[in-house]
This record gives sequence, C-alpha cells and structure tokens, in this order.
Amino acid sequence: MSQAEFDKAAEEVKHLKTKPTDDEMLFIYSRYKQATVGDINTERPGMLDLKGKAKWDAWNALKGTSKGDAMQAYIDKVEDLKKKYGI
Repeated sequence: MSQAEFDKAAEEVKHLKTKPTDDEMLFIYSRYKQATVGDINTERPGMLDLKGKAKWDAWNALKGTSKGDAMQAYIDKVEDLKKKYGI
C-alpha cells in the first residue's frame, strides 16, 4: 500500500458508473478523512445537520486508527466498489 495507490483509489471512486449507497459513501468518507487528517478534529454538527452528523459519527468511530490502516481500508473498499459498480 502506498500514497500513490491511495491517490489512485481516491480518483477512481469519483468515476464509478453508479453512485455508492449512503453507507458505502460514509465508509469511504470516514477512511479518507482518517487517512488524510487523522483523528477527528472538529465539533459534532448541530441536530439539524443530519448528513453532517452521520459523516462526523462515521469519522469519530475511527479514533485511534492509524493512517496506514485507514488508507488500506479505503483502497480495499474502492476496489470492492469498482467490482460492484464498474468504472
């Protein structure tokens, strides 16, 4: 696993033939944030921001995950999505 593989996966996920499900999007969003930023560093959005809260919760659940592990999980998930949806 390398930064180049991660960057390639991040680009490929934008070109899937079908948009992934909300759960799949949360999975890749949270792993991307953990891999690029690290542990969550923002306050939880207010109660009216449902999408923002879901994204925050997904990222927050990864606290303590190493950047390398998050990158690998992201790359693996994008590979699965490419098989499932095509590119």
